[in-house]
Amino acid sequence: MSTQFSALPLVQMNESVMRRLYGHFSGHDSSVETRLLLIVVLAVAAHLTVRAIRFLSEWLILRSHTQKNPFGFMTGKPRFITVVRLIVSAITFAIYFFGLGLMLQEFGVNLTAYLASASIIGLAISFGSQGLIQDIVIGLTLIFWDAMDVGDMVEIFASAPIIGRVEEIGMRFTKLTNVYNQTVFVPNRTIANVSRFPHGGVDAYADIQIPAHADSQAVLEIAESVARAMWAQFGAIILDEPVVGRVDAISGGGWSFFRVHFKIWPGQGGLIETTFRQEAVRAMKALDPTYADWQVPVTYRAAAPQSVSPLRESSA
Repeated sequence: MSTQFSALPLVQMNESVMRRLYGHFSGHDSSVETRLLLIVVLAVAAHLTVRAIRFLSEWLILRSHTQKNPFGFMTGKPRFITVVRLIVSAITFAIYFFGLGLMLQEFGVNLTAYLASASIIGLAISFGSQGLIQDIVIGLTLIFWDAMDVGDMVEIFASAPIIGRVEEIGMRFTKLTNVYNQTVFVPNRTIANVSRFPHGGVDAYADIQIPAHADSQAVLEIAESVARAMWAQFGAIILDEPVVGRVDAISGGGWSFFRVHFKIWPGQGGLIETTFRQEAVRAMKALDPTYADWQVPVTYRAAAPQSVSPLRESSA
C-alpha cells in the first residue's frame, strides 16, 4: 500500500503538462498524437489571436490619427506601432518556444531542463552578440525617449554624418531617406548624436530690398513668380510652397524690403543663395540697373524673429 502511494507522485512528475491538462478537462487519457495536435492547434490559435490584437491596435491608431477621436494617446502613431510590433514579436516567440518545449516533453525531454538549457544558450549567445544587444537597447532608447520619430528630418552622427528623413526605427537599424532618394540603414549602436531639424527641414529666408521708386506690389508679384518657378523646378529640395511676407520699411534706413520664406532640405542652401538670389537680382535690375547682390541677403533660422511682420501665404 505504501509503495502505491509513494509511486503516485513519481508517476505524476513523469506525466507531461498536456497529458495532465487533457485528462483534467476530458476525464480520460489521451494519445501522444492527440496531444501533439492539440499543442499545434493551441500555438497557432494563440499566434493568430496576437496578430489580430496587433491589427486591431494599428487600425485604432490609424483611425485616431486621421479622425482625431478620443484616443488621443495614440496620435504618436509611428512610435506606438513600433512598440506594439515589438511586444507582439516577443509574445509570438514565447508562444512557439514554449510550444516546442511541450512537444519535446511528449518525447521524454524534461521541460524544466529544456527551459534551463535554453536560458544558458541564450546567455551565451548574448555574450557573443554584444553588437546585437547594443542595437536593441539603443533602438528602444530612441523609441521611448523621443530622440526622433518617423517623419522627422534629422542629422545623425554615426560613423559619418548622415542627413535624411526617418522612415523607420527598428531594433537593429534606423532607416533614413536622404536627398538623393537613397535608403540608408544606420546600425543603432553607431548612433552617437541626433540633431532634429524643426518642422521637417531648414528655414531659409531671402530678404529682397525693393528698388528705389519701384512699385512695391509689382516687385512682390515678380518675386512671388520667381519663387513659385523655383518650387516647381526644384520640388525635391524645396519641401513646401514658398511664403512671401508683406513689405516692411526700415526706419532710418530709407528703404523697404520683404521676406521670402523657403523650407528646404538640410545642406541644400546653395539653391537659395545662388539660383534664387541670381534670379531675384536679375529681375530687380530690370527695374533698377544699379541693383546689387547684397540687396538680397539669405539667412537661416529656426523661426522668423518676432519683430518681423507675419508672413502671408502666396495667392494661388
